[in-house]
Amino acid sequence: MKKLQLFCIALLSASTIYAQDISDALRYSQDNIQGTARFRALSGAFGALGGDMSAVNINPAGSAVFSQSHASFSLGNSEMNNDTQYFNGTGSVNDSNFDLAQAGASFVFRSTSNSPWKKFTVGVAYDRTNNFDDSWFAVGTNTNSNNFNNTIGSYFFDFTEGTQRSVFTPTGQELVDYFDIRDQTALNDPELYFDQNPGLYYELGYQFLGDLEGFQAQQAFLGYQSFILDPENPDADDNTNYLLNVAEGNFNHDYTYTSTGYNGKIAVNIGAQYGDDLFLGANFNSHFIDYDRSTLLFENNNNTGSTITSVEFENNLSTRGSGFSFQLGGILKLSNEFRIGLTYDSPTWYTIEEETSQFLDTSELASTDLPSINPQTTNIYPSYRLQTPSKITGSAAYVFGKQGLISFDYSSKNYGATKFRPDNDFTGLNADVSDILTTAATYRLGGEYKHKQFSFRGGYRFEESPYVNGVTVGDLTGFSLGFGYNFGNTKLDLTYDQWKRTDETSLYNIGLIDTATIDRQNSNITLTLGFNI
Repeated sequence: MKKLQLFCIALLSASTIYAQDISDALRYSQDNIQGTARFRALSGAFGALGGDMSAVNINPAGSAVFSQSHASFSLGNSEMNNDTQYFNGTGSVNDSNFDLAQAGASFVFRSTSNSPWKKFTVGVAYDRTNNFDDSWFAVGTNTNSNNFNNTIGSYFFDFTEGTQRSVFTPTGQELVDYFDIRDQTALNDPELYFDQNPGLYYELGYQFLGDLEGFQAQQAFLGYQSFILDPENPDADDNTNYLLNVAEGNFNHDYTYTSTGYNGKIAVNIGAQYGDDLFLGANFNSHFIDYDRSTLLFENNNNTGSTITSVEFENNLSTRGSGFSFQLGGILKLSNEFRIGLTYDSPTWYTIEEETSQFLDTSELASTDLPSINPQTTNIYPSYRLQTPSKITGSAAYVFGKQGLISFDYSSKNYGATKFRPDNDFTGLNADVSDILTTAATYRLGGEYKHKQFSFRGGYRFEESPYVNGVTVGDLTGFSLGFGYNFGNTKLDLTYDQWKRTDETSLYNIGLIDTATIDRQNSNITLTLGFNI
């Protein structure tokens, strides 16, 4: 009989391959600049307009439109509402947060010579490019009993296919002569029990550093030691098949997802005006990632023949990263009223570090002599590199003198071009990204009408799904309304905007891959104070 005890181990491991997935590629490739209230009021359609600090982060030539030095900062309140459907269950989560959305300044230097270069600008701007605060839960009875894929047991079971290896300690001492997570002889070795050798989980990850099989062996080993898995033939030395200690049927799931953090960008901007009609600019951007995520699953079943009737499985992820990108842009006035803009956003080159931890508890109610276990793991992964796709934005705007304007932006980004580095470690994942993600377009339309000191604004945006199937992350639609008041050298702007999209999100990437339908709605109120320097 296996004997296990509660343990907690730190792991310098291992799976630089399996720790990452397609959701990481998408999360850090998307941008959703919060920006100034005026920028948000026009739904971000500022590529051909400029003259706004957040517009500088869309088209760096926008700083050259300023007639004098300018600064602004913005505060925003974001409210998130997620409604979920999971089989026969529904859930709803509402949450809000208040934070700094934007801050920046641009300094204008006019030419005093007869040069066609009319003025130059230098500036720095901070914008929150993505908000990772999110929460949802899925509750329901999973009736999809196709090949036991409706239980968390299938997650651990799908990791039981391993490669036969010997395992050594960092000092070179052989831990077991012959190890395969499917090999019953090895798994019955007393040295594999947690109470006899609690550091084995560490050894598995250490031995296969940078190898998929390290993480694979850890997960399968955890499933075995928690009694979720048992050998098909316990008396055979060459056993390679495992059985689930859960019987086929329905499973009650209570799954909670919570994430916090943001993606921010600090842009150093230079701009210039050539003649009366051409504005040019460049941004050199420093990016940073702060992201934490936690998922918790409670699974219960009353299926006849189940040894395991209750599972609690928690996974935590902490991500920190930094990166660099650049932007090149231009705005051309074709007439006093009509202008066009073009911007190239380079890829962002990130260096990312991650830590994960897991918590697993099972209750074997069918046999009272089987102990309840509660293993925990903490994993610290080597850093990896991520290259996000480049983006092209074309813009057009028509300005009705001092009465108002209408503006349109079109952007295109190939999310399938996202790359994890080094290539040799992520060949399979990069191929999956290329197959599953696709090119997505974004359309933004905004307008402004001025009456005396007041400005009235509105906008609409539509973003295509970055997934080939169009449903894992659905299309996004949004609108915005705002107004501003000009005090002279100071401007005060207030905006309300909202977007919606529907996602089909799987609970896990392997095994239990059934999806929850999430209707997402995000509402924002932004207040900006801008002033001439």
